Amino acid sequence: MSGSNARLNIFPTRMALTNMKQKLKGAQTGHSLLKRKSEALSKRFRGITVKIDELKRNMGQVMQLASFSLAEVQYITGDISYQIQEASKTAQLRVRAKQENVSGVMLPAFEMYNEGGNAFEFTGLGRGGQQIQKTKEVYTKAVETLVELASLQTAFVILDEVIKATNRRVNAIEHVIIPRYENTIKYIISELDEQDREEFFRLKKVQSKKKERAQNEESIRLQEADLAEKRGHEAPILQAAYETGQIDMLDHEDEDIIF
Repeated sequence: MSGSNARLNIFPTRMALTNMKQKLKGAQTGHSLLKRKSEALSKRFRGITVKIDELKRNMGQVMQLASFSLAEVQYITGDISYQIQEASKTAQLRVRAKQENVSGVMLPAFEMYNEGGNAFEFTGLGRGGQQIQKTKEVYTKAVETLVELASLQTAFVILDEVIKATNRRVNAIEHVIIPRYENTIKYIISELDEQDREEFFRLKKVQSKKKERAQNEESIRLQEADLAEKRGHEAPILQAAYETGQIDMLDHEDEDIIF
């Protein structure tokens, strides 16, 4: 069955009615919890969207400033890439991942941190040291912004999928499961009421038959009593007739006895 009349194929009994009411209550509770989860995730999703928009706007300015700063360094000091490559043995800026629980959904969060000493402390001693330090700070800020943006975009993608799945479950419970349970409960109640009416009619019919049988038995008993009373009145009359000779006992024919 489909549509608003959809229900479960179940035998209508009192136990089935109790079970269906428990299932309906569980579905309503689950719908309420999933609805609140969806609202909490949507609120966090909107907040992440606003932050991503702000970071992307700032990212353009930061990268522009970093590019100008690098151009200034190259103009003042020339090509220092070989010096940076020789000085950079290990990464000073590192990224670590952690997880954040949002309404049962684990969202990854990336965090940048410094490890080790300054690899460029001797770079630019000849000339352009101040400008190199400024470029380093600008690019550090750019990397930090990129890491934060990556963290937010990863959470954005995960939340988008989880919210869609949660909303599908909420809609399925609200528009399919709960109406199906409610229709099944209505069906069971109507069938049980029909059974009660049939049982009442049957008992009423049985009671009527018993009453009719009792009346027939009472009528038969009264007839037998009247017949016995008549026989009781006729017996003395016959006895007197026999005694006075009005009735010859020899003339009275008895029924044949068959052995």
